Amino acid sequence: MTPLEVAGLQTFYGKSHILHDVGLTVKEGEIVVLLGRNGAGKTTTLRSIMGLTPPREGNVRLFGTDATRMSPYRVAGLGVGYVPEGRKIFANLSVEDNLRVPAVRPGPWNTTRVFETFPRLAERRDNRGRQLSGGEQEMLSIARALLLNPKLLLLDEPSQGLAPLIVKEVFQIIKTMRQEGISILLVEQNVRVSLAVADRAYVLDDGAIIYSGSAAELAGDEERVRSMAGASAKEWVTSDI
Repeated sequence: MTPLEVAGLQTFYGKSHILHDVGLTVKEGEIVVLLGRNGAGKTTTLRSIMGLTPPREGNVRLFGTDATRMSPYRVAGLGVGYVPEGRKIFANLSVEDNLRVPAVRPGPWNTTRVFETFPRLAERRDNRGRQLSGGEQEMLSIARALLLNPKLLLLDEPSQGLAPLIVKEVFQIIKTMRQEGISILLVEQNVRVSLAVADRAYVLDDGAIIYSGSAAELAGDEERVRSMAGASAKEWVTSDI
């Protein structure tokens, strides 16, 4: 059963028309990356899928179920984890207490498994969220979503503001999640690194999909990536992720 099928999304903020007939799919076991310049509508797409900013038109199907008008907690209940832009951890809670916040669902991911996968978090389990580095906060945000034992994970800009070595570590974790059978929809500004791990790619421009296809094919066309996704020279470097 296909984890995610989105068709014809028309999403607004007030009178501002943000998404224009957006459609995409994420198949079982895939990493799909959604690229685009700042303000293209990437975060709004994830929010529309999660029910945080419901579309006025179009539909969202999750694992064969119509989830277009579902509340976020019901979307999560279908097996969808969401790691928002900016991490949104609890700054005054310890790492361990942050991990107690999600309503844990049955499955392979529990606190013990999280600390094995993220040893840095295990070392800092008593530290408050505000005492963590940006990379550690991102790991905590991902770990918290994994405790829901999702079948589909939506990641919004996981590399934002992170040092290159930490970016590599975060993307290795993303690859591990796919090996665990989790399907992933990834929103990213780091074009080269995200295309290196993704199976397929979509590019948004002014709220509309302008590319849909193989991530490897897109990665091989530097000029097209620069024009469509706004990749900077710094981002467009050889990656060994």
